[in-house]
Amino acid sequence: MAKILVVVDMQNDFIDGALGTPEAVKIVPYVKEVIEGFDGKVFFTRDTHFENYMDTAEGKKLPVKHCIKGTPGWELDAAIVRALEGKPYTPVEKLTFGSVTLPELIRKAAGEEDFTVTLLGLCTDICVVSNAVVLQSKYPEA
Repeated sequence: MAKILVVVDMQNDFIDGALGTPEAVKIVPYVKEVIEGFDGKVFFTRDTHFENYMDTAEGKKLPVKHCIKGTPGWELDAAIVRALEGKPYTPVEKLTFGSVTLPELIRKAAGEEDFTVTLLGLCTDICVVSNAVVLQSKYPEA
């Protein structure tokens, strides 16, 4: 059985940047530990916006510029980058809360094997749960 880890949006803007919180800062060591100890395929998502963010539907509802591609806030936290070193991983840019490309990337990585998926990251009540719902909808037996 293939084991898949999905690390959701462990980006600077969600940790200690534009939308950061003390709670997000506190989970970084835990997420790092899980990545380092994980024996399987790792995917990480990056919330990805552009300079026109404030003109988007999301930007009108959440008027805080964040995760603008190419900015320091869009980058993964340095501890997470160190945890990924030497591990095979797949980055996934997502333009909305749940990645529509992630399910197919996971299926390709697992091949014909059955698989389990572990998700962790930020923000649990929006992006983590959205990705969980997308994956469960596509693969109800996983």
